Amino acid sequence: MKRYCLTLDLIDDPESVRIYENHHAAGNAWPEVTQHDKDAGILDMEIYRTGNRMFMIMETKDDFSLEEKALRDSKSPIIQKWEELMWTFQQPIPWAKPGEKWVLMDRIFKSGS
Repeated sequence: MKRYCLTLDLIDDPESVRIYENHHAAGNAWPEVTQHDKDAGILDMEIYRTGNRMFMIMETKDDFSLEEKALRDSKSPIIQKWEELMWTFQQPIPWAKPGEKWVLMDRIFKSGS
């Protein structure tokens, strides 16, 4: 199993954050989107928030590839529609590359085995 940690900011507006969180509340995410993620090899996904900064943890199958997932996403009209909607609430972190949304984080510490 692989683990990926990514970050992204929300637009710093309490109402926008509330609406975004409502889209991600239990049972509210589009089932086609969650199934698409499973089909791509994502076993588990969690998103945490503090202020307007978000942190996503994805646990995936060993053969999962972020590049292949991005290619699958680009070919799916429903994923494109979801991403377009989500982008109305999101903004890139200051050091994101042009066009980059979720930015892969580097692990700098690990405790235990």
